[in-house]
Amino acid sequence: MAQQRGGRPNFIIFLTDDQGYGDLSCMGATDFRTPHLDGLAASGARFTQWYSNSPVCSPSRASLLTGRYPGNAGVRAILAGHRTASGLPSDVPTLATALRAEGYRTSMCGKWHLGVAPGSRPEDHGFDDWFGFLAGCVDYYSHIFYWGMSRAGHDPLHDLWSNGQEVYHNGEYLTDLLAAKAVDTIRQAAREDRPFFLYLPFNAPHYPMHAPQRYLDRFPDLAPDRRIMAAMISAVDDAVGAVLAELERQNIRDNTCVFFTSDNGPSRETRNWLDGRRDPYYGGTAGALKGHKFSLYEGGIRMPAIMSWPERIPAGQVIAEPGAAMDIFPTFLTAAGGNPDAYNLDGLDVLPMVAGGAASPHADLYWEMNRQTAIRRGNWKLVLGGQLVEGAPPEDDVHLADLAADMGERHNLREQQPVLVQELRTAAEAWRAGIEARWEQEWLPRSSPV
Repeated sequence: MAQQRGGRPNFIIFLTDDQGYGDLSCMGATDFRTPHLDGLAASGARFTQWYSNSPVCSPSRASLLTGRYPGNAGVRAILAGHRTASGLPSDVPTLATALRAEGYRTSMCGKWHLGVAPGSRPEDHGFDDWFGFLAGCVDYYSHIFYWGMSRAGHDPLHDLWSNGQEVYHNGEYLTDLLAAKAVDTIRQAAREDRPFFLYLPFNAPHYPMHAPQRYLDRFPDLAPDRRIMAAMISAVDDAVGAVLAELERQNIRDNTCVFFTSDNGPSRETRNWLDGRRDPYYGGTAGALKGHKFSLYEGGIRMPAIMSWPERIPAGQVIAEPGAAMDIFPTFLTAAGGNPDAYNLDGLDVLPMVAGGAASPHADLYWEMNRQTAIRRGNWKLVLGGQLVEGAPPEDDVHLADLAADMGERHNLREQQPVLVQELRTAAEAWRAGIEARWEQEWLPRSSPV
């Protein structure tokens, strides 16, 4: 039966894939509209300084689900997608693990990308039921995983599953399919006398750039690269709308905490084009931010983000305090009545910030990606070895920005603030050294070849 007001809350996480900071109309997009997500923002809090914990897929997802920095969760790089690929260590608890221990029904519909081999799959990480795919990307209609397989000595393979069993929905657009499965999951959960957690990680707008003609027809005047991006995000927006409508239909919307964000900044990878072109893809945008996927400048890690819980979170908020994906684990678990201190977490409860107007619980936030390391302290952001394009030489070995005055990190203040640069650099390098030491001692010895 549907939960009544005042009971333990339900939780939903919507996660998009490679969606830039500027690609929602409530975040500043002017060439297309996202009315359902705009409405979700109006019903609660929209964040203007929310972060992913990594500029690429697998590590960012690991942080979101484990409440840890990627290096502390055992996932620091994009994971392989063949069927013997290992992933998130089975002994690292997830939000699903923790909420299931509190009596929640836990479900996933969408992209996993945290391991394919048995032991690394959603059922091994706390999910009671799941539908979706395990690799990093699939064709939206055939649900076949192609990327990099031939180079790694593996053939392309079909990658769509329901509770560990391969299923076939050839010709069905995946965003629509995930929405339908999510709605059905909510209907089933609402009939049970227990709260639920639904994790809905879309693969859109990650390549391949596919969208039904009915969505393309909404944007006849946009350039081709922007048109397909607008169409794919509009499909996600409609999917979010369908899920929210089902919550209303089941009379559980007020007591459901809904969170929306993206995993990392927009992709400029040439493979987005699908036509052999070798120039960077320009369909997604990080708005005024510098950088994109793979980069530790703001465009790679600052995300669109929304949290709505009508019973607890005041509507119409715009929150400029920093938060990060790893904060969702302790925030949701605390709201469910659980104890985050029982878990080894780096994230912090942000509900006082969202529901009570408190300041961010973070003094410092850190990131690392290959040669890059970054720290944010207050409004100061230091990037070491920062890159704008994967594989390119660092743009600046040391880049200091005052994000309050320069959110686009256009001006390097390292010469004006040498003492602060040294202070932040010392903290960032010490944190990175800890990540490297744990990686060498704990995670690397038990990793298997990918």
